[in-house]
Amino acid sequence: MLDLSRLEFVRRGALGRLFGNGATATAPGRVTARVVCVASGKGGTGKSILASNLAIQRARRGERVLLVDFDAGLANAHLLLGLAPRYDIGHLIEGSVDYEQALVEGPEGVCLLSGGVGRITLANPTRRDLERLFRALRPAEDAFDLIVIDHGAGMGYGTVAHLAATSTLLLVSSHEVTGLSDAYAIYKRALMVNPHVRVGMVVNRAPSQPVAEAAWERFRSACHRFLVSQPEWIGWIPADEAVARSVETRTPVTLAAPESDAARAMARVAEWGALDLARTSSAFYDRAARALR
Repeated sequence: MLDLSRLEFVRRGALGRLFGNGATATAPGRVTARVVCVASGKGGTGKSILASNLAIQRARRGERVLLVDFDAGLANAHLLLGLAPRYDIGHLIEGSVDYEQALVEGPEGVCLLSGGVGRITLANPTRRDLERLFRALRPAEDAFDLIVIDHGAGMGYGTVAHLAATSTLLLVSSHEVTGLSDAYAIYKRALMVNPHVRVGMVVNRAPSQPVAEAAWERFRSACHRFLVSQPEWIGWIPADEAVARSVETRTPVTLAAPESDAARAMARVAEWGALDLARTSSAFYDRAARALR
């Protein structure tokens, strides 16, 4: 759990941002958080590694960042950050704690809401479960600058609701045809439920730049041909032993090996301009709740 002194910035967020560093205060009641969904369509793409390092990169800029591990029941973000949360998404659904109590502080001040591990009820939440969860998380939008939602593999009910609600989607794929095919399915579904969503794509764990760019070209061509649309090309992240070592030590590669090729590439992903514009016209979690109906 967060200690009370650290949690104070979360509580203050609901009343609007304090003056400081030349910034103006947020008008009362205005939603401050930007929300980006990170999805891949299949497991094994390194999506959670990218999401956790992205959260750290943005927090190092001084942003208040919340990482939500939405791989409910099979969560691993806490392991990647070296954390041991007492509470998780399941406790919010049950109503046994509020979202502030469920948060745990990680590296660089990133706050994590864990998805929980091995709890069958989290694997297939009902619409009522998700409505309770979204209501519980709505106050977080007034307390953080950026919310990064790390989705599990596939297109469950909750994931589709998030896709319908978000303004910004970061799509992660491997260079293999299976990864590209599943990423295409996610992209297609996102456009179906949210035609105005801004989507960027990253090819992760690629053996070389030519391989990554060839994969992107195949993906782009298929999207243009069959969907008359294509995501933005953010870039690629190389396969790097530094990442494997960081997972073993439970220290994000951004911190464990900041000069590694993978860490440098992740830093470039964190520069994607859409992350600074990832706001919706109304509260994200209100939109997600409406999408369930």
